[in-house]
Amino acid sequence: MDEDSGTGLPASIEAAWGVRSRPGPGPRPGLSLRRIVEAAVQVASTDGLAAVSMVRVAKELGVSTMALYRYVAAKDELLDLMLDAGIGPPTTDQEDTDWRTGLCRWAWDYLAALRRNPWMLQIPITAPPITPNQIAWLERGLSRLHGTGITESEKISVIMLLSGFVRNWASLTVGLQTGDQRTQIRYGTTLTKLIDEQRFPALSAAIAAGAVDDDRDDGDAEFTFGLERVLDGVDALDRRRPA
Repeated sequence: MDEDSGTGLPASIEAAWGVRSRPGPGPRPGLSLRRIVEAAVQVASTDGLAAVSMVRVAKELGVSTMALYRYVAAKDELLDLMLDAGIGPPTTDQEDTDWRTGLCRWAWDYLAALRRNPWMLQIPITAPPITPNQIAWLERGLSRLHGTGITESEKISVIMLLSGFVRNWASLTVGLQTGDQRTQIRYGTTLTKLIDEQRFPALSAAIAAGAVDDDRDDGDAEFTFGLERVLDGVDALDRRRPA
């Protein structure tokens, strides 16, 4: 943390908000926080998040590593800024849509953003959102709940629940798509050879009913099902609150 900062945030995060023009004195001409973040995002998109380091980013920009530290004090700060750049600003939607339609689109847009930049899923969430685009996404989600009977505290919890659901689904599906050949098995067929109906009666019944079908491509049907159930819960909460 920057003790001289009015916000208490790292100087690079303040710079992203435009609170200060640059994070430190003596910048290299032509170098900027935006260029640093763009270079880091390019490395992650090309070679994966593990390839991102201050040394690698400096090499991509043709500057010394120390030059980067005038703008970004630590790699954790760089990761926060990369996440903000990767997610980008939220798309706008019609203000007159009902809350459920608005949150549904919010969830699908968030899923699309994570799939465009799957390296974002490897960045651990260790603190509440604080960068500009992340706050814009939070604002958009909260604004969709305007006019409901849900309390302000509950609105925050709803967005946390929804974002966690989306992130989990993105992690699962991206992992399946990028898994090595050892994980590319015919799941249903394999299970029938492994499980015993007496020991796993519920799973056996699901397989017999075709719920685990290797030849069925549901796409995001499971995401749609889960999203609708989450929104059903929000609807039930809203109905319990006084108008």
